[in-house]
Amino acid sequence: MSKLLLLGDEAIAQAFIDAGGSAINSYPGTPSTQITEYVIKSKEAAQKGIRANWCANEKTALEASIGVAYAGKRAMTCMKHVGLNVCGDPFMNASIIGTKGVIIVVADDPSMFSSQDEQDSRFYGHWAMIPMLEPSNQQEAYDMVFFGYELSEKLGTPVLYRIPTRLAHSRAGVERRPALPQNEISYPTDPKSFVLLPVNAKRLYRDLIDKQPAFEKSSEESGFNQYIDGADRRLGIVATGIAYNYLLENFADGKCPHPVVKITQYPLPTATLGRLYDECDELLVLEDGQPFVEEQLKGALGKGKPIHGRLDEVIRRDGEMNAEKVAKALGLPAAQGPAVPEVVTNRPPALCQGCPHVDSYNALVEVMKKHEHGRVFGDIGCYTLGFNMGALNTTVCMGASITMAKGASEMGIFPAVAVIGDGTFGHSGMTGLLDCVNEKANVIVMILDNDITAMTGGQPSSANQKLRNICIGLGVAPEHIRSIEPLKKNHDEFVKILEEEVAYNGVSVIIPQRTCLVELKKHLKK
Repeated sequence: MSKLLLLGDEAIAQAFIDAGGSAINSYPGTPSTQITEYVIKSKEAAQKGIRANWCANEKTALEASIGVAYAGKRAMTCMKHVGLNVCGDPFMNASIIGTKGVIIVVADDPSMFSSQDEQDSRFYGHWAMIPMLEPSNQQEAYDMVFFGYELSEKLGTPVLYRIPTRLAHSRAGVERRPALPQNEISYPTDPKSFVLLPVNAKRLYRDLIDKQPAFEKSSEESGFNQYIDGADRRLGIVATGIAYNYLLENFADGKCPHPVVKITQYPLPTATLGRLYDECDELLVLEDGQPFVEEQLKGALGKGKPIHGRLDEVIRRDGEMNAEKVAKALGLPAAQGPAVPEVVTNRPPALCQGCPHVDSYNALVEVMKKHEHGRVFGDIGCYTLGFNMGALNTTVCMGASITMAKGASEMGIFPAVAVIGDGTFGHSGMTGLLDCVNEKANVIVMILDNDITAMTGGQPSSANQKLRNICIGLGVAPEHIRSIEPLKKNHDEFVKILEEEVAYNGVSVIIPQRTCLVELKKHLKK
C-alpha cells in the first residue's frame, strides 16, 4: 500500500477510512479538529458513503455514534479533553451497554496550549473500566485504529483513544493497510442491552466487571505493550505513549541502557510491570500528562522500592513532557537546540485586525465604564481574547458565561453581562438562557455571531442564522432581542442599545452579527 506523510490526527482519520468506518461524529476542539476535517474533505471517504458530521456538542456527537453502533457499523467520535466532560453521561453508559465498534478519540493538551486545564483523559477511561490506546508515533496512531475496532467488537466495549498535542500536530511517514469494507447493518444480539432500566443496568454492569480480565489479557498479549531489556538494572523505566519517543531521543543509537516497559494500551499490563519492578532497584515513570500510571504503580507494586515521576516532581507535575525533561530526570546532558534569534519577540494572541468582536467590545467597554460594580462574564472562543482589551472579567468553561451572569445577578451584581459566541451558544448556551428566562433574571446576553466556529478553524456554527428564533422559542421577549452590525460607524447606536437594555429589568439578548474576516477572505478567493 502507499505511504503518506501525515499528522497524527490525519493518520487516525485515514485509518478510520481504511478500517471500514461508516460515520464520524465530532465537535471541533484543538488539538483534535483535523481528524474530522480530514474525513470531511476526503474524496475517498465521500466515495465510500462515509458520514462525517460536526455536531452541536460532544454529547450529541457521541450519542450519534452510539446509534451507529446500534446498527452494527463502525463509528468514531473526536474531541479535545475538556469535551469529554461534556459527553460524560453517554461515555460512562456506553461502557455499560457493551457498545461495539466505537472509538472515542480524545486529544489531551499538556501545557495548555489552547485549553483551560491539563486534564488527563486516561482517568476517565479507567473510571469507565474500558480499554484505552495511546500511540507513541504516527504509524501506531494509524495501526491502532484497526486494532481498536477489532478489540471493541471482540470484547464488546467502546475504546478510548488518547493522543497529546505533540503527536496530533506532528508529521511522519505512515504505511497504509489494505482497506476493509464497511460492516453490514446488524442489530444487538441482546435486545435489552441498550435499555438501561435498573434491572438491566445491574446485570450489564456486572458483565463489564467480568470483562476486566479479558481487557488486561489483551494488554499483556497484543504486542503494543513491550518489555525491552537493558543491562543497567539500577533503574527500570515505564514510558507511556509519546513519552517513549522522548526517552529514545536521548540515545544516539535509539537504545536505552535500562530495562523499559513501553505502554500504549490499557488497562496496565500488571504482569509485565511486576517483572520490571522485581528486576530493577527503582523505577522512573515517563508519561505526557498527569501521574496516571505512577499512582497505580505505587498502589499495586509499591513494596518499598522508589518509584519516581511526576508525583515526586523528578519531572515537573505540570507542563508537557519532552526529551529535555527526560534527560534531566536521567541525569543526562540535554540536547542543545538552535539559539532563539534576538529578533524573535513574544507575540501574545490577539483578535485579528478588523475582527467584528473588536467593535462589539469597544461599545461594551464604554458602557461598562459607567457602571463600577458591573461585570462581564466571558466564554470559550476566539472572543475570549477580549480579556486583553479589558472587556471580560471571567472565562471558565463552555456555556458558563450565561449561567454565571445569572448567578451573579441574583446576588446583586448589576449590570451582569454575558458574552458568548454563536457556536458556543449552540454548544451549551441555550439551556443557560432558558434558566435566565424561567427565573426572570436581570441579565444581558451578547451573542457574538460571526457566522462560523472561528476558534477551531472555521467549522459551521450550529446556531447562527437561527439565533433570534431560538431566543424567542426559549421565551425571551422579542422586543428585547436586538441585532446590530458591529462596525465603527455603528458605535454610537451600539452603545445606545446597550444602555437601553441595561435599563431594562429582565432578560435581554443583543446579537452583533458580522462575518469573520478570515472566513470572508476564504469565500472571496473562491
